[in-house]
Amino acid sequence: MPKKRSGGGLSPTQQAAKFLGVSVLSGAVLAGIALPAVGALGLAAKGSVESFDELPANLKTPPLSQRTTILDADGGTIAQVYSRDRTVVGLKDISPYLQKAIVAIEDSRFYEHGAVDMKGVLRAVNKNARSGGVSQGASTLTQQYVKNVFVEEAGDDPTKVAQATQQTIGRKIRELKFAIQVEEELGKKKILENYLNITFFGQQAYGVEAAAQRYFSKPAKDLSLPESALLAGIVQSPTRYDPINDEAEAVKRRNTVLQRMAEVGDISPAEAEKAQKAPLELKVSRPKNGCITAVKGAGFFCDYVRQVFLTDPVFGKTREDRAKVWNQGGLTVRTTLDPQAQESVQSSLKNHVNKNDSVAAAITLVEPGTGKVLGMGQSKPYGYGNNETEINYSVDHRTGGSNYGFPTGSTFKPFVAAAALEQGRPPTQEYSSPYEMPYPGPVQTCSGKPWVNTTGETVPNEDKSEVGPYRLNEAMAKSVNTYFVQMVADIGLCPVVKLTDALHVVQGSGDKLPEVPAVSLGSQGVSPLTMASAYAAFASRGTYCTPVAIESISQKVGERQKSLDVPKSTCSRAMSEKTADTISTLLQGVVDSGTGQQAGLRDRANAGKTGTTDERKNAWFVGYTPNLSGAVWVGSATQQVRMVNISIGGTYHPKVYGGSVPGPIWRDAMTNALTGKPAGSFHLVDIPDPDKDKDKEKDKDKDRDKDKDRDKGRDDGRNGDEGFIGGLIDGGTGHGGPGFPGNGGNNGNNGNNGNGHGPGGRRG
Repeated sequence: MPKKRSGGGLSPTQQAAKFLGVSVLSGAVLAGIALPAVGALGLAAKGSVESFDELPANLKTPPLSQRTTILDADGGTIAQVYSRDRTVVGLKDISPYLQKAIVAIEDSRFYEHGAVDMKGVLRAVNKNARSGGVSQGASTLTQQYVKNVFVEEAGDDPTKVAQATQQTIGRKIRELKFAIQVEEELGKKKILENYLNITFFGQQAYGVEAAAQRYFSKPAKDLSLPESALLAGIVQSPTRYDPINDEAEAVKRRNTVLQRMAEVGDISPAEAEKAQKAPLELKVSRPKNGCITAVKGAGFFCDYVRQVFLTDPVFGKTREDRAKVWNQGGLTVRTTLDPQAQESVQSSLKNHVNKNDSVAAAITLVEPGTGKVLGMGQSKPYGYGNNETEINYSVDHRTGGSNYGFPTGSTFKPFVAAAALEQGRPPTQEYSSPYEMPYPGPVQTCSGKPWVNTTGETVPNEDKSEVGPYRLNEAMAKSVNTYFVQMVADIGLCPVVKLTDALHVVQGSGDKLPEVPAVSLGSQGVSPLTMASAYAAFASRGTYCTPVAIESISQKVGERQKSLDVPKSTCSRAMSEKTADTISTLLQGVVDSGTGQQAGLRDRANAGKTGTTDERKNAWFVGYTPNLSGAVWVGSATQQVRMVNISIGGTYHPKVYGGSVPGPIWRDAMTNALTGKPAGSFHLVDIPDPDKDKDKEKDKDKDRDKDKDRDKGRDDGRNGDEGFIGGLIDGGTGHGGPGFPGNGGNNGNNGNNGNGHGPGGRRG
């Protein structure tokens, strides 16, 4: 007697023999079941045999793509993203009604046949032959599962999808041979589980769990009989039987499924009749896919996380490899985003800039010493509508930002100062700093070929009153352009280049900064994330840490979770502690009494720098406390808007400065982000001020003169009782004789306690 498998299926050898026999008999019975049973049958049969033998023995089943969940640092959900909205579940988490419904309507003899249902094949061939077309198919659930595996493997490639679903003899042969293998290896229950998880149910829902949530907002295990029948009916044609768009057709199909369940004995006729009368009662949950659904305005941060995944080699050698992992999904991505900081970012933006303003604002917050990105947002929301954008103004082009970044203006000057300090220039360094001057030259570069001002370019200060000489602390507080141009001419461009390289300051395009003196005034485009990370090195006393957004990633593969490696922040010394502390001292002066006073924080140590570019097309404030660094940019992404006579956030500005608009945005974002956090303090350095020292010496000289007069007055007062004038004519306290003011004398006798006036004298 032929050996049978449990469940009524024949062995793989018997199935193959039957396949070949029936193929020869009918011409294309199995291989071309979905094709008309006419044509060159003998040729088809011959080709079928050869193709079957040449196929590989094992079906490679890719992991099913699932949704990915992106979490903030506290474990709260930011967004869910997916190529296919799917959550894989086991049979125990799928309603028994649904299991029975899908078998009844798609393959009622599923538990009785092997990979191919011979009775179904012959019945379909006979019917198709009589009709001269395709009126009935005969694919088993196992064959359908195999076909879905091919579709899943094709992903979103339309060519591969077409190949996986094309109605050809070759595809059907391939499908059948793999179905035989699957039956042998998995068994019926696992095949049913896999089928229910891989199948498309319409409305972007893949698998029963996503479908149950989409149509009924409940897990698959809780589906009722009518609900299960509805979902089972959708599978044959997700568009035609879509209950959201065609309720009547969906109900009709549902009732067909219920009738079939009664016919095969899964439910009683009475149960079927009751369920057929039940209302549809959909409770639809609309698809929430992608960073556009992110909470707390974190859409841009969400997209940054995605871009990091697609660009960092730690997730795969090529972008294609990385995209495959991302699209497969099933990831739980724990990020560095601090919910408190993110809420503060969004609140500050909302209070200062309107989304329909002609300019936009972007903020990025970074933790010194770790590189963790704690907050990221911008005034124009993440999206594709009016006054929305998918371009992340906070990051470089490589990770979804603008092509070039934005010119930084005077926020670049601390880098020049740090380079000079590293070269041994004192913090009291003085330059003539005229109101306007030509760019000096020649200026030394790293290449050894000096930069020469061949075109006679000049540089002015912001205000004509800004005329030197200035020392570094005052030049930084007032942001004197000519001072820093002279500083670059003094030390050369190479020290600046080396320092900015150590701080990873590059253009938004990813290119290195050019070696030209204008770079000292922030002429090149840089991203806010780059600036916030660089300034964080000042806060951490000279240690630069590369920015990171991902703390950990786990991936669900089947029933198990595995951890993935993630990028780590790399920290390195960019400058000496003394240099960093000196810059912090200088920049604290900017917010205390310089151009950044509107940005200053009242409750903790803070430092920062303003920046405004030519024609006021960009305004910046970049600053930090000991435990948080932040960069704010305001401007037009197209660089076409001059911020003069402009309304921003409902407030009119004759001229926009880095301190007037970005400064308050930074202040409010930092204040609430740091509420309840330790204040900390900087390691300030004593910067000598020769002018103040001279004033102090003058004050000391005056004090010494006063002391001498006081002493003299005391002496004369003591002798007041001996002199006629001193006593008789009210010599007074400290009367020093006729015509001399007294100071501090003692009890001149007969002088009415020293409260009178002597001849020719002044009040004491």
